[in-house]
Amino acid sequence: MSARTPREEGAIILAAPLEGWSTSLDETPDAVFAGRMMGDGVAIDPTAGVLHAPCDGQIVAVAAAHHAVTLRTRGGCQILMHVGIDTVALAGAGFTVHAAQGARVRSGDRLLTFDLDMLARRAPSLLTPVLVTADSGFRIVRRTLDARVAVGDALIDIVPDAAVSPAAASVPASGPVQVKRVTVGFEHGIHARPAAVLAASLKDLAADVRVLVRGHEANARSTVALMTLGAQHGDEVEIRASGPDAALALNTLATALGTAHGTGSARAPRGGIASDAPHSAASVDAAPERRAPPGPGDVLPGVIASRGLALGRAVQLSPPEIEVAEDGAGVEEESAALDRARAAVRARLERRAGAGAEGAGVRAAAEIAAAHLELIDDPELLGAARLELSQGRSAGFAWRQAVRAAAAKLRALVDPRLRERVDDLLDLETQVLLALSGTGAAATSELPEHSIVIARELLPSQLVALDAARIAGLAMAAGGATSHVAIIAAAMGLPALVALGPRALSLADGTPLLLDAERGVLEIEPPVARLDAARATLASRRAQLAAEQAAAQRDCHLADGTRIEVFANVGSLAEAEAAVRNGAEGCGLLRTEFLFLDRQLPPDEAEQTAEYQRIAAALAGRPLTIRTLDAGGDKPIAYLAQPREENPALGLRGVRTSLAYPELLKDQLRAILAVHPPEQCRILLPMITDTADVAAVRALLDEICAERRIERTVELGVMIETPASAVLADQLAAVADFLSVGTNDLTQYTLAMDRGNAQLAGRLDALHPAVLRLIERAAAAAATHGRMVAVCGGLASDPLAAPILVGLGVTELSAVGAVIPRLKAGLSRCTLAECRALAQQALAQRDAAAVRILAEGAGRAPPETPA
Repeated sequence: MSARTPREEGAIILAAPLEGWSTSLDETPDAVFAGRMMGDGVAIDPTAGVLHAPCDGQIVAVAAAHHAVTLRTRGGCQILMHVGIDTVALAGAGFTVHAAQGARVRSGDRLLTFDLDMLARRAPSLLTPVLVTADSGFRIVRRTLDARVAVGDALIDIVPDAAVSPAAASVPASGPVQVKRVTVGFEHGIHARPAAVLAASLKDLAADVRVLVRGHEANARSTVALMTLGAQHGDEVEIRASGPDAALALNTLATALGTAHGTGSARAPRGGIASDAPHSAASVDAAPERRAPPGPGDVLPGVIASRGLALGRAVQLSPPEIEVAEDGAGVEEESAALDRARAAVRARLERRAGAGAEGAGVRAAAEIAAAHLELIDDPELLGAARLELSQGRSAGFAWRQAVRAAAAKLRALVDPRLRERVDDLLDLETQVLLALSGTGAAATSELPEHSIVIARELLPSQLVALDAARIAGLAMAAGGATSHVAIIAAAMGLPALVALGPRALSLADGTPLLLDAERGVLEIEPPVARLDAARATLASRRAQLAAEQAAAQRDCHLADGTRIEVFANVGSLAEAEAAVRNGAEGCGLLRTEFLFLDRQLPPDEAEQTAEYQRIAAALAGRPLTIRTLDAGGDKPIAYLAQPREENPALGLRGVRTSLAYPELLKDQLRAILAVHPPEQCRILLPMITDTADVAAVRALLDEICAERRIERTVELGVMIETPASAVLADQLAAVADFLSVGTNDLTQYTLAMDRGNAQLAGRLDALHPAVLRLIERAAAAAATHGRMVAVCGGLASDPLAAPILVGLGVTELSAVGAVIPRLKAGLSRCTLAECRALAQQALAQRDAAAVRILAEGAGRAPPETPA
C-alpha cells in the first residue's frame, strides 16, 4: 500500500466501494477522467462485480445505462462512481441496480452488481473512477494508491475547500436572459463524459447558464446536475443564459450539445491529459510501493487485438521520459526550436513512408508514417501551439498542450475510426519532443528472444523500432483493439492483447508467460502440462498453416473440380502484396477510401492513377476490382460539404455521394481507366438501390471514354448491400456486368441492427436466414442474366459460411487476405452438391445460431490457424 499522509482533523473518510486494485486516475484510458475534468479521485481495477456505497448519503443520480451512480454525503459532497470506461454503450446490459435515485444508503450498502466477465469482453477498460466531483466544494487530502483494497478499506479522505464551493460554480444572473433550443447530439445522451465536456466549455465564461428538458432544470456548470436531467440523444433542450458572456456561453453550449459526436468547443484542461504523460510527482500523494505482481497460475483477462498464441518471457517496456519546461526563452527562439524539431521528424517520417522494404509490418508502419506526415503540418495543431508560444511557453510545452487538447476532443468522440487518431497524435507528440530534446528517435534496448513485450500502451513508433524477430507477442495494460499498434501487430503476425489492466505492469522481467490471444487471457507461469500442450498446438498449427499456404498458391476448386475464385479485399498496397502471398487470385474489392480520408483536399487524377497502378502491379495481372468512393455514413470527408444527418447510415453515402459531386467521380473514373493493362480492372459501385444510379454512372463513363477515345469497355458492377438491391437484383443484373454482395451493410439493413451497437453485436450475424435468402435471390437473378455474383462482405471471410455461399450460387469470394489459405482448404473438401444441400438446409433454419450449428455439424470448417 502506498504511504499515506497523517489524517487531517475533520476529514470525511470514503471507503473503497469495490474490491480490486487502486490506482491513479492517470491510468484511465479516457481524457475526461484522466484530465480530472469531472473531479479528482482514484480509479479501481475491480476483481468482483459489486459496487457498494463508500459512505452514508443519498443517491442523487443513477445513470440510465445503470453504469454510474452519484451519491451525496451529509456534508454535501458529491461522489461519482463510474463502472468501467465507455460502459454507457452497453445500455444497461450486465448491470443490476439495487438502490434507486433518491434513496438514502449506509456505507457498505450494495448499489450495483455487474457481470465482470461480460464487461471485460465488451468494454475498453474495467477501471472504475471514484471521483469527488469538481463542483462539490471539497478537496482530497489523502488517498490510497497502488494497493489491493477490500470493500470498506479507507480509500479517500476529503475536507471542505473554502476556495471551491458549489455556490462558486454559478455566476449571478444579470441582464436579459437569452434562450436557445437545440437537439442533443450525444449518442448516449448527457452521461458522465458529455456532462464534463459541457461544464468545461463554460469554465472561463462569465454567465449563468441553465439547461431545461421536460420540465427539469440544471446548472450547466454542474456535471452532476447535467447528468440528473436524463437527457437522451434526440431530445430537444432549452438553454438559458444571462450575464456579460451570455451570448458566447449560449452559442458555446449549443454547439457542444448539438454536435453529432459531442465534442463541441470544449477545451482540454491546462496541463494536458495526464493519462498519456509520464507520472509526475504532483499526480500522486506519495511515492507508490510496487504493486504486488500476479503469481504463478494467475490469469489476466484482456481484449484481443491480434489473434494467435505465444509462449515467451515478460519484458517490460516503459515509455520515454520526456520532461518539458513550461516557460520559454522567448517567442522567436522557441518558435525556431519547434520548427527545427518538426523538420527533423518530418524528414524521418518521409523516409519511413517511402520505405519499400519487405515485411508486412514495415509496410504497415510506412502507411502510418504517411498519416503522421499529414498531422505534422496540421494548421489547427500549429495554430494552438503558436498561441501557447505567444504566451511565453516553451516549444515542448506548447506542442504538448496543442496535441493533448486535440487528443482530448478525439477521445470524446463516438466514432471509433476517429478515436484511433489519438494514437497518431500522441506518437507525433513523443517524436517531436524527443527531437526537441536532441534525442531523436526513441532509444530501444535489445530484446531477448521470445519476448512478450509488456507496456501500458505502445506507440506505433515504439513498436516499429523493436526487433520483430525477437518478439513473440504483445501484452498491453491499456490500449484498444483497433489502434494502429494493433494493426501493425496483425500485419507482423504478432499475437496481441490489450486492456489487461495495471497488474500486467508489475510482472517481473523474465516471468514465463502464455499469451492466448484466442481466449483473450495472459497466463502467468502456467504449469508444465499447459506449456507442453501449448507447444504441441503451436507446432501443429505451424505445420497446418505451411501446408495450407503452399496449397493456397493453386487455383481453388471444390472436391468435384468446380471452380470457385477466391479473391481478397484490400485497402492499400501492403494489403495487396500480403494477399498475393496468401494465395489471393485477384482483388474482389479495393477500398479506395484510404486515398480520400484524413486529408484537407481530395486526391487528383494523377495521384489516384499512380496508387491504383502500384496495386495492379502488385497483383501481377490478377483481376483488380476497384470500388468507387464509399463516403458518408461512418466515413465523413472533411472537404465535402455534407449536411449533418440524423441517421448517416440512411443518408448521403456510397454512390449517392459520388453522384452529388460528379467531378470527384469523374476524376476517379478517369484514374481507373488509365491503369495498365486495361483489361485487368473492373469498377464496383457501392450502395446501389435501383437502376437509375447505374445508368447515371455509365453515362459518365461513356462520356469519359468518348473524350479520351477509349474504345474498350470496362466491366461495371454493383454492390448488393440493401434489401432493395437484393429484391431488384433481376433488374440490376440486366444493366450491370456483375454483382457483389456486401454482407456487412446488407445484414445491418435487413435485421435493422446498427453495426456499431455493442448491445446487438452478438445478434448481428450475416448467417441469419433472412440475409441468406436475399443472397440466394441475388445469385439467382445473376444466373438468369449470365452474370457473375461475388460476396465481398465479412461473411466471405468466414470459413464456416463459405460452403453455404457457394451452395447459394456464389462463384467468387473476396475475403481478408490472411484467411484465404484456410478458405481454400475448407472448400477443397466440399462438392457442389454438398454445398447446395447445406445451403437449402440453412435457408430453412429459424435464426443465425441454428445456421451456425448446422454448418459446424457439417464439419466443413478446419481447425483454427494462428493469425
